[in-house]
Amino acid sequence: MANYPQLDNASGVWNLREVYDAVMGGYWPNANSIAFVSGVSSPYAQDTVDKITISTTGNGTAFGDLSVGRNQLGAAASIIRGLFFGGYTPSTSNVIDYATFTTTGNLADFGNLTTARRLTASASNSTRAVTMGGATPSGSNVVDYVTINSTGNATDFGDTTSARFVNGSGSSPTRAFNAGGGTPSASNVIDFLTFSTTGNMTDFGDLQQTNDGAPQGACSSTRGVFCGGTPATLTMLQFITMASQGNSIDYGDLTDGRQNGGATSNSVRGLYLSGYKSPSTQTNIDFWTIANGGTAADFGDTTRAYYYAAATSSSHGGLNDGYQGTRPLPFNEAGGDRGIVVCSNVSGTGDSRIGHISISSTGNEQDFGLNNSALALATATGSNSSKTRLLIAGGLSPSSPNPQIKSISYIEIKTKGNSASFGDLIGSTNSATQCSNNTRGLVGGGQSPSILNNIVYNTIASLGDSADFGDLTQARNDPSSTSSNTRAVFAGGRTPTEQNTIDFVTFSTTGNATDFGDLTDDRRSFPGVSSGTRGVFGGGYDAPSFVNVMDYITIASTGNATDFGDLTVSRARFGAMSNSTRGVFAGGDNPTYQNVMDYITIASTGDATDFGDLITAARTFSSGSNGHGGLVGG
Repeated sequence: MANYPQLDNASGVWNLREVYDAVMGGYWPNANSIAFVSGVSSPYAQDTVDKITISTTGNGTAFGDLSVGRNQLGAAASIIRGLFFGGYTPSTSNVIDYATFTTTGNLADFGNLTTARRLTASASNSTRAVTMGGATPSGSNVVDYVTINSTGNATDFGDTTSARFVNGSGSSPTRAFNAGGGTPSASNVIDFLTFSTTGNMTDFGDLQQTNDGAPQGACSSTRGVFCGGTPATLTMLQFITMASQGNSIDYGDLTDGRQNGGATSNSVRGLYLSGYKSPSTQTNIDFWTIANGGTAADFGDTTRAYYYAAATSSSHGGLNDGYQGTRPLPFNEAGGDRGIVVCSNVSGTGDSRIGHISISSTGNEQDFGLNNSALALATATGSNSSKTRLLIAGGLSPSSPNPQIKSISYIEIKTKGNSASFGDLIGSTNSATQCSNNTRGLVGGGQSPSILNNIVYNTIASLGDSADFGDLTQARNDPSSTSSNTRAVFAGGRTPTEQNTIDFVTFSTTGNATDFGDLTDDRRSFPGVSSGTRGVFGGGYDAPSFVNVMDYITIASTGNATDFGDLTVSRARFGAMSNSTRGVFAGGDNPTYQNVMDYITIASTGDATDFGDLITAARTFSSGSNGHGGLVGG
């Protein structure tokens, strides 16, 4: 398999083998982030395995059964397979099971450990899984490894720094970590190994507290978080920076103290599942944002109470962080690089021009076509687009005695040309906001002529009229929005005074919005961009002042927005578009009409930089791209 992270200057056309290798090697994201969890203290022959989608809160569902019912297992995974190691039946087991994340059903035999063990710590990158220590029944220092995408018996890797069991684990793409455990006395030791080599583990540092209740790890590519453990009242979340060495740092708490639960993650979110809290085993699942820390929140429940739980996922430890080299991704145009600008107000007059930019580069706007709907002077901001299609909804028609319109038009993003009729909104609307995932486009709030709180949706791939989705937490016009593939977030607006409200909905489930948090200040008439993980809101108007402030949120969590930086020009009523890396803001007024475009790197806070110019100074856009909100990912 090609070693893509080392390809720093390899541009050009990708062949199918390279695409396959990049996907199988974990260098492109796995958006679905599936987790497995199993284990229970009684009966010993329990064989249930739960499946959880990490990016979406909710309860676990049944996936299948272990090949041999047992508890006290270890667990690890690549982006394709999940593995369970050893356990107790009630005799100590050497069995290794595996399953493919995408195929529901019973697990199959993979091979055997070098020695039968239970209560091990297991970890993996995209290629190799290791299982460290455990009980035989006495404490063990054995480290075994397997190549995940093959089958066969484990091979000796080396030894842990000390024999221990009921230990926790975590991993980055290059390192595995073994934390705490019993010797039989409780330990605070953290040691590590490098996946690509074999040999004995090395001391990394110490946990904040001695812990022999399996302080399980939930990891991004850079940070490992250990959680839970003994005593059963231990709620501490503590993290390490995996590329360096040193002691863990306290940065938050679980919702309640538990021991011997399971932990896993995708590249953004950590989960702690089930575990024991006197007098009973628990079903609750906690989650938190790995980059932020803080107090965990309720996620849902496992199908049954798991004690000595083992958990793993298809995107732990940075497996979901995407391609790690600098070679361009194939099919660039269809892969999220085209930003669309639908201009509807040029120097105070209606306009039907559609333009486009290449988000990954800089430069001036280019002509795309004309909008053939009745749209003019629209005040819809935000993107309502899939990977292939952009929808333009509502607006104003200044020549009509009833100025609000309800028409929806669309364009095919890949092919330059004019828009065509798509359908109608439920009612005539202007001053609304639009956002989408790859399936559904939402239009929220607005005015007709009273201020609205409704959210409507369309299936982007199918022409037709919109349907009711639910309501915002408050009626408002001129709000903003941003999105991931699973969640839509609405922010600000006016009621008629400017607001700082942020609320959200889940795309797949119709219903009313839920409170998310607050912006750093009250404002309206501003757009949002998204990488799929982070949403950024820029500029706006807070009477009597135009705003240049940008705020950001982590879309998968809730909480107040944080200052990101400043736009190059304070302005309102402008458009925005993004791919998974960069956000571009275009036009607006302050109060004169602007032709400026500026951009940010969404993952890095700081001020915006000049991108280029619009064809004509303008405001009140409908805008979007084929790569916003994590649509592209891989």
